[in-house]
Amino acid sequence: MWRELGVSCREIGRRLGRDHKTISKEIKRNTKYGKKYLPCTAQKRAERVGNKQRYKAPLKSPEIFLYVREHLRKPYHWTPEMISGHMKYDIKGISIDKETIYRYIYSKKAKKYKLWTHLPCGRSKRMKKNGRRVQNRGKVPNAVYIGLRPKIINDRKQFGHWETDNVESPRKSKPSLSVIVERKLRLVIITKIPNQTSNVKSKSLIKRLNNYPVQLRRSITQDNGKENYSHQNTTLKLGTKMYFCNPYHSWEKGAVENRNKIIRRFFPKGTDFAKISNNEVKYVENVINNMPLKCLKYKTAYEKLRELNLLTNH
Repeated sequence: MWRELGVSCREIGRRLGRDHKTISKEIKRNTKYGKKYLPCTAQKRAERVGNKQRYKAPLKSPEIFLYVREHLRKPYHWTPEMISGHMKYDIKGISIDKETIYRYIYSKKAKKYKLWTHLPCGRSKRMKKNGRRVQNRGKVPNAVYIGLRPKIINDRKQFGHWETDNVESPRKSKPSLSVIVERKLRLVIITKIPNQTSNVKSKSLIKRLNNYPVQLRRSITQDNGKENYSHQNTTLKLGTKMYFCNPYHSWEKGAVENRNKIIRRFFPKGTDFAKISNNEVKYVENVINNMPLKCLKYKTAYEKLRELNLLTNH
């Protein structure tokens, strides 16, 4: 230790990039009653005092705490980043980092407030900063990737191009929902399937899309999950072209990802689809397809189908 070697507080401060008064106070604080300065003991004391202070004044001060709590909830629904960035306009001379807000939301002391329920994803546990581990799903046999998909599909200029994905039950349960979305009409088809094997997935696509005319089943875009490995059988039976997202780029099928979020409003994450009836699934499908959409000039998907004389039984 430099102090034991006779190094002055000014010199220690210079070496550490700290003011010499800070060094002097630190030594005096932790050498009372003739005690020897021990770094590990000093660190434990600092943590204990810091935790006690933060408990008395959460998020720096009661004013900030009330501001954060108010703007997380209705009618604001702001994120910690929004709160951190806008606070300077509402409360002069006061600021707080978004990470401080996140740490408080997920701390043990704030657990009783359940502030995490007001975050966009509403997770009770915070995800790791570097994200979740990406699974290696293997390679789809004879896959045609999305880079080769015609521009007319990318630009939503033509009807009959679909995206598909599954909405899963908890890991211990096999049943799930097979979701298909038409890219231009946003028409949603939801089918309960007993498991996520490729044969079951292919049969569900064939059964549901066979009810539509040929001009409404031109192509299907999907991810690289093993449930899509029977895509050649689907092509053979439906005559559709099959395209695959690039590995780990599920956002490239954004239409179905967006509809999945709406489906989760009815069947929240953790729902066991073994306990959900086909009638309940059909009800949700009808509700979503009867929602007015801005991209359809606030008409519904079913109304647009009737207008185009593509479907008459809805």
